[in-house]
Formats: sequence, structure tokens, C-alpha cells
Amino acid sequence: MRFVWAVVAFVIAAAMIGAGIAQRTVFHGPSETSANVQTEGSTAFTLIDGAVLNSVPGAQTLNIQGDGAVFASYGRTADVKAWLADVPYTSVTLDGEGTVQTSEVEPTVTPASGAGAAATGRSPVDSDLWLDEFEQTGSLSTTLQLPSDMSILVASDGTAPAPANISLTWPIDDSTPWAGPLIVGGGIVLLIGLVLYLLGIRHVRRQRRPRRKGLPLPVTEPISTIDADAESKGVVTQSPGRRGASRVRGALGGRRALVAVPALGVSVALLAGCSADAWPQLAASESPSPTPTVIVPEGQFPPAVTEAQAQRIVSKVSSTVAQADASLDANAVAARLSGPALAERQTNYKLRAAIADRPALPAIPAEPVQIVLPQTTGTWPRTLMTVVESADAATPTTTIMMMTQQTPWEEYKASYVGNLEASTNLPELAAPYVGATQVPPDSSFLVMAPEKVAAAYADVINNGQNSASFAKFDTANDLLLSAIQDNKTKRTDELNQTGAGTAEISFSASAGAATPIALATLDTGAIVAVNVYESDTAKPTNKDAVIKLDNNPAVKALTGVDQSATGFTTTYSDQVFFYVPSQGSDDQIRLLGYRSSLLEAKVSP
Repeated sequence: MRFVWAVVAFVIAAAMIGAGIAQRTVFHGPSETSANVQTEGSTAFTLIDGAVLNSVPGAQTLNIQGDGAVFASYGRTADVKAWLADVPYTSVTLDGEGTVQTSEVEPTVTPASGAGAAATGRSPVDSDLWLDEFEQTGSLSTTLQLPSDMSILVASDGTAPAPANISLTWPIDDSTPWAGPLIVGGGIVLLIGLVLYLLGIRHVRRQRRPRRKGLPLPVTEPISTIDADAESKGVVTQSPGRRGASRVRGALGGRRALVAVPALGVSVALLAGCSADAWPQLAASESPSPTPTVIVPEGQFPPAVTEAQAQRIVSKVSSTVAQADASLDANAVAARLSGPALAERQTNYKLRAAIADRPALPAIPAEPVQIVLPQTTGTWPRTLMTVVESADAATPTTTIMMMTQQTPWEEYKASYVGNLEASTNLPELAAPYVGATQVPPDSSFLVMAPEKVAAAYADVINNGQNSASFAKFDTANDLLLSAIQDNKTKRTDELNQTGAGTAEISFSASAGAATPIALATLDTGAIVAVNVYESDTAKPTNKDAVIKLDNNPAVKALTGVDQSATGFTTTYSDQVFFYVPSQGSDDQIRLLGYRSSLLEAKVSP
């Protein structure tokens, strides 16, 4: 019976080991699959749709072969199509049967002058719409894992035809997690069969050994194992039967060890060729930590940018402004600034060109970006708010910016730039991957419509406690109001020292020309950025008197004169960030941050 079980074990072991080896050889499938995209090369851009990228699960490896510059980028499909809306391009999609097909798409819009593609083409490099981009010469290969709502843009330089040879490769899970266990299990069963086989041989040998019958002894007589002669000599000897049995056991043990060695050697040799993917992955995964649940309103558009996009945009804005600050290039800085932020920079460049010791405006820090609040929208213009802390320990600042992208073909430009105080507490904001809605300028859902905030605040500056809007603002903690009052006192004192009785100075504030920008907070309030102008007019009260600018080189540089019989009007621009509560709230409008700088000076009429 032992031989029968041994044969059964050998058969099972052979089947298990054979199955394990077959999984790693003849039944081992391919490790990847690929799809080739061959275009006619008649357009400057090729769009690979997200459906093609996700036609096979897993990461996508993009391979492009070209004759010169090779460019690839990826972004949301809707954004990439909007960027391509004014030019013909080649679209790579899937048909109803899942087959890759190409077609040429004609332009659907005519961009505004200067915003779209020029006659010589448009470079796709460094667009703020891309989540990432790659650029090489001759060929390009990169591995991505994009969702179905993202697509890949392929181009050369935006003018020459896009590379025609494109391929996509996806990995296939060719792991054989049961190959290792089958081979190991087969080796164990083989070893068991060998043991059963040896036990069967031992049993057969014992059955063939001659048997002896001993004579019956009296019941009361003990059995003596000591030879009589030996007893007389005091020597005890061992019976030959025991020595024979010892030899048999030693021989069988030696043979069994010699036979088991090849079995173990076969198992070790088979296991040596098994890689990690031949075993089940039983490593325990870490339990994910719970995160707060964020409910996105049904039908809400996705945020205009991702957090990674926002960081790249801030870095580009910082770099462009820093270069323009160094060269005093007003045209270059206009590529990344607009509105009040651009106006204050252009005035500063004029002053620095005329006055050697005129300080530059604070730099825009590139990192770390602490807060990203993008607008949720699928159209343009788009708004993005960021809060960036300066990495310079010597001059720590926290900068808040409102940036706008007017069209798909333009970059984000900062229109409002201010500094947050260390004691500023921002309201609770939505996560970057959720985004915030932009509040219309005439919204009635706030305690004050955004378009009215600048004029109301200017009235508070002009009339103080006599203003009808004074109670709506938190003036007790408003650092800008106190700074404005200090400046009024200083300017009045300076004029009285030189022109007492012959000149006078007056102050006024008004709403700036820039359109307010407002993004909603989680408590249905809003962060509102507005522009306020502060003007002071110094004029003589005596017809024989003149206003001289001996101690005011900035006004002298901007007006080009050093004195005037009619006086001078100097205007400062305030970029102010407020938190405006929702309608029905008992909270006051609270100042969050600001930037105040000289805007212009002119001779009074």
C-alpha cells in the first residue's frame, strides 16, 4: 500500500510542478500591448483623446518619432480642445468598435486679434492650460496614467506638421502568482512520495528476513542474557541480533538521505528561476486614514486649475516679474500682470529709472504656495486666488493674489496683489480640487455687492464715522485706515512747515477703475478684491505763491516739473482684499490684506 501512495504522490507532484513551470513558460502571456497611430502629418497639432488612452487599463507609455523638435503635453480634454478651436488639427479617437481612427478637425472659432494663432503658427510651449509638458529632439517617450477626461497634445513647434509616427503601449499583468506555490507544493509532495517509497522498501525487506522460534521456558524461570562463561569472567556481551539490526538501520538511513538529496536539489533549482511575480502578494497594506468628506454640488464645473498647475503658474508669474523688475521692462511685466498690479509696477519702473535710490516693489514669491482657490468654470475668463509665503527669512511676507485668464490662448495674469498681515485670519475656503464659484459683481447674496465695496470703503476713508457705511466695516482692526490717516497727517505737516498761510492740501478717495473680483467661501461669504484711489491735491492759496517739489522727487519725476502755480495732484492706488459676509450675517466686512503704492502725479489745472 505504501508503494501505491508513493506512486500517487509522484503523479500529483509531477502535475503540480509541470503546471507551475507551464505558467512561467508555454502559458506565459505577453507583458504589454501597443497601438500605432499613423497620421498624414498635414496639421501642426495632433490630439489623442482620453478614450484612446484608456482603451486598455493601466499606465500609458507614449512614444513619438519626429524629424526635429517633438512636443507633447496633456490637460483636460475640454481645455485642450478650446486651445485648438481656432486651428485645424488631427484628432485621434475610438470608433464604435473600439478601433483607433484619425480625422482632421476644422477651426470652429475665430479668436480676437492677437489672442489666437498667427499666420505663422502658435507655439504650444508653456501654456498655463497644460498639467505637464515634455519637449525633446528627434524622439520622445514618457509614461503617463491619465484619466479618460484628459487628452494628449502632440506637436513639433506649432508651425511644422506634427510628428506622424506615434505609438501607445500599455503593460499587461503577466504575473503568475500560483506558479511558485505549485512548484513548491509539488516538491513537497515529491519528497513525501520518496519517503513513502523508502518506507515501502524497508517493509518488504523486513518481510523477507528469516524468523526464529524460541523454546518455551518455565514461567518462574527468568530469561538470562548473559553467557555463562562471560558471567564467570564478569563480561557482558551484546547479542548478534542487535548488531545486525543496527547495521540495517544505518544502511537504510544512509540510502534514504542519499535519495532525498536529489529531490531537494530539483525543488531548489526550480525555485531559483521564480521571480517575485510568481508568488501571491500577501503583504498587508496600510489602512488608509480617514479624510473629511467633501460634497461637490451636482452639476458643478471642475476647478479651473489643479493645485500643481497653480504652483507652476505662480512660479512663472514670479519669474517673469522678477526679470522685469531687474530690467525695468514694462512690456515684459505686462505678460503676467494686469489691472492695478500692472499699473503700480509701471509707475515704479518710471520712478526707479529717474531716481537712483528709489526702492523696488516687493517681489512676488514663487513658493511655498499655501492656499490655492480656483474658480469652478468651463468657460473664460477664469479666476484663480493664491496665497504664497516668502521663503526669504530676512523679509518674510505673505502675498495674496487674484489672477485671471481671459482666453484659452492667454496666460494667467495677476490683477490684484496684496500682503496679508501676520494676524490675518482667512475665512474657511474650499479645497483646491473642489474650487469656488465666482460671485457676480452685482450679487445680492452678500451684505454688500462686490461692485459697491470700493465706493463704500472710499466713503469711510473720506468721512470716517460720519460715513453711512462706517458700521458695515470692521474699522477697529483695519490697518489700512490707520496708515491712510497717518499719511494725511504727515503730508499736512510737511506742507505747513514750508507753506503755512500760502498753500493748502486736500484729500479724497474714490473707487478705482478696476472691476472687482470675488470668490465664494464655504460659509457663503466671499473674498473680494477691489481697487481704491487716494488723491491729495496741494495748491497755493496766494496768487503769487507756487508749490515747489524740493522734497518730493517722485512727483517731480512723474510730472517733469519742479514747481507749479496751480499745484499738484498725487494719486495712490490701493489694492484691497476684503472678506464680505453673506446676506443676513451680523459680521462686518473685514480687511484681509492690501498693497498701497504711488500711481500717478500731475499738475493741477
